[in-house]
Amino acid sequence: MSTLLLSCLALPLGGALGLSLLPRARREWLRLGALSVTLVTFLLSLLLWVGFDTSTAAFQATARVAWLPGLHWTVGVDGLSLLFLVLTTFLLPSCILAGWTLPEARLKEYLVAFLVLEFCMLGVFVTLDLLVFYLFFEAVLLPMFLIIGWFGSRARKIQAAYQFFLYTLLGSVLLLLGILLLYLQTGTTDLQVLLQTSFSERRQVLLWAAFFASFAVKVPMVPVHIWLPEAHVEAPTAGSVILAGVLLKLGTYGFLRFSIPLLPQATLYFTPLVYTLSVVAILYTSLTTLRQVDLKKIIAYSSVAHMNYVTLGLFSLNLQGVAGSVLLMLSHGLVSPALFLCIGALYERHRTRLVKYYGGCVQAMPLFAFLFLSFTLANLSLPGTSSFVGEFLILLGTWQTHAGVATLAALGMVLGAAYSLWLYNRVVFGFPKPSYLPARCDLHRREVAMLAPFWGAVLWMGVAPQVFLDTVQASLCHLVQG
Repeated sequence: MSTLLLSCLALPLGGALGLSLLPRARREWLRLGALSVTLVTFLLSLLLWVGFDTSTAAFQATARVAWLPGLHWTVGVDGLSLLFLVLTTFLLPSCILAGWTLPEARLKEYLVAFLVLEFCMLGVFVTLDLLVFYLFFEAVLLPMFLIIGWFGSRARKIQAAYQFFLYTLLGSVLLLLGILLLYLQTGTTDLQVLLQTSFSERRQVLLWAAFFASFAVKVPMVPVHIWLPEAHVEAPTAGSVILAGVLLKLGTYGFLRFSIPLLPQATLYFTPLVYTLSVVAILYTSLTTLRQVDLKKIIAYSSVAHMNYVTLGLFSLNLQGVAGSVLLMLSHGLVSPALFLCIGALYERHRTRLVKYYGGCVQAMPLFAFLFLSFTLANLSLPGTSSFVGEFLILLGTWQTHAGVATLAALGMVLGAAYSLWLYNRVVFGFPKPSYLPARCDLHRREVAMLAPFWGAVLWMGVAPQVFLDTVQASLCHLVQG
């Protein structure tokens, strides 16, 4: 098991080094090499899932890797981190396919950046050392900064890249100070040791606030959410896919992995603050989404609302709410990237993302209309789709702790249905615009290959969520009871 886990980590980094040695003119070798690396990594993660023991909350496939003289980096997975490992490896082949037609001058850097990004993201989820977690947590910024600023599609991409970088980097300075404070008190940053250590209430409050400053920006929570719509709009399609699918989960994963189990008293103390910020974000961003005219901004603002549902469930601190949050994180990691891929398909054909230029797409793109409808219904949490189970459990868990908060959050579901159906109606139905909608421009094979796995996964999670719940149940029960 530990060999599988280390192989999942080593393959993307080794692939990036290998591709960097190939000449730019070998476009086919570069593309097929990157796609092969991501597919093999995904298969290895599935093998890790198949061999995972769901009956225990202990970390499995653990290994110690020497990374500095006298220092070791411990890796391992439990049910929670395993699912995010699989989600990350699932998304990367689609990112490679999304950049398949890039010109020779930029293709090599694009593929190397995504493989390095995959390595960094996997490192976040498997590390069991708080200091190494911070290093990977921040290392993610570098390839993502290049992806937005170099491969973005519009003039504001450099500004959006800097905004993304500065917001997330400055928020993480306090996280580093919190980790140093932990080390000075305990003499270690090993997560398994820290989980057995108790801290005074005052120390917990300081540490929780330091962690919150970093994780809240990554979620993102209001009012530090401004960077996300800009980053999505300026990023290439694959950048939006990985940003929505994985990077937004780093903040909520940090809450679940570190803030809640390490600092339980401070978590209870700050729960009213998190509830307030989450409800404000859900209602505010849902209303803001209704007045957006850019296709990407609509999905970006809806992502803020969905991720704040996740924080509601996490801080309900009961099994239903926390399990619902994990399911919604996984579902959002499928639905939102799929919607960005759909929008990317439209942009490739018509070179605009303004809603007013679209209409009647069903007449020329029936397959696109069907898949876009499937993901739109999943985005509004239709029963039978992946998001329904997660949001239902979140509202159920939140109701047990604060009925008023759950009621206000439920209004966000109504607004979510409003903007999702409004978007679909404007793009797919109505009168076609011939100058922007040429005949016979439906999805081609590469785009179907990208979207079909998302469609299957969304239905699987909606119809049989117990597979995912069984994987995380032992870990979440240990977390809630602890």
